[in-house]
Amino acid sequence: MKIIHQNIRITGKVQGVGFRETTKYVADQSGIKGFVRNEADGSVYIEAEAEQWELESFLEWCNDGPDRAKVEHCEVTEGAELKGFKDFVVLKK
Repeated sequence: MKIIHQNIRITGKVQGVGFRETTKYVADQSGIKGFVRNEADGSVYIEAEAEQWELESFLEWCNDGPDRAKVEHCEVTEGAELKGFKDFVVLKK
C-alpha cells in the first residue's frame, strides 16, 4: 500500500455549482484524504492523498465534476511529500 500526494487545479465553470461539496462526498466515498477550496482566480484547488488506483478514479470524476459544472482543464502535479491528512475537508476562504 503506497499512498501518494497530488495537487489538482480545476478550471472552467467550477464555482457556484456545488463543486466543493460534491468533491467532499466523492472523496469520502473513495477513501481520499485532503482538502478542496475555491481560488480567487475562479478555479478549484484540491490536495489529495490516497493509493494510486483510488486517485485515478477520483481524477476521472474531477474531469467531469458535478452536473452543473463545466470543467475545462484538470491539471495534476505530484506532491513531493505526504502531508498525512486525516480526512477530507472543504476549506472556506
